[in-house]
Amino acid sequence: MAKKFNQHTGIVVPLDNANVDTDAIIPKQFLQKMTRSGFGQHLFNDWRFLDAAGQQPNPDFVLNQPCYRGASILLTRENFGCGSSREHAPWALTDYGFHAVIAPSFADIFYSNSLNNQLLPITLQEEEVDELFALVKDHAGMTFTINLEKQQVLAGNKVYSFEIDSFSRHCMINGLDSIGLTMMHEDAISQYEKCQSAFLN
Repeated sequence: MAKKFNQHTGIVVPLDNANVDTDAIIPKQFLQKMTRSGFGQHLFNDWRFLDAAGQQPNPDFVLNQPCYRGASILLTRENFGCGSSREHAPWALTDYGFHAVIAPSFADIFYSNSLNNQLLPITLQEEEVDELFALVKDHAGMTFTINLEKQQVLAGNKVYSFEIDSFSRHCMINGLDSIGLTMMHEDAISQYEKCQSAFLN
């Protein structure tokens, strides 16, 4: 059972880069782990750190700035998550502490992988994202509230609506991943397997 996502309020960090690919999100040398945990420490490794070992933080990178400590909503630019397909990218983001990413567009596979891993990808119009960048840069460390049930982002005194397919919305609100969905239909699956076994015998 995954963690439920209905409403979330968190600090927003602005990553003002377009075409952020999965290798930037989690470099390939950190993909050896077999579990979903532990990837957050390597998130944006080549940008967050001045050395390959990840020991010297880059003071100029936005995630290392004190006002964004504990940020859980990532605001970024178009085509986020492009490049090679790797489920480790949303794993790294959620392990770091992010609950949602707001952008004008996402790479299709990254978008699907995010929904499957309880990371909410929110697509807004480019003009709306521009407004949010201006707002966050003027009020560093501010929070947004995301209401998934209403499909809204509350930022300052404005409300932004976003689209999400009803099935993904239902799964995220109820904390259902692929395992949870399978368990919901466990009785039906068992009955089907019994019928198949009887038929084959």
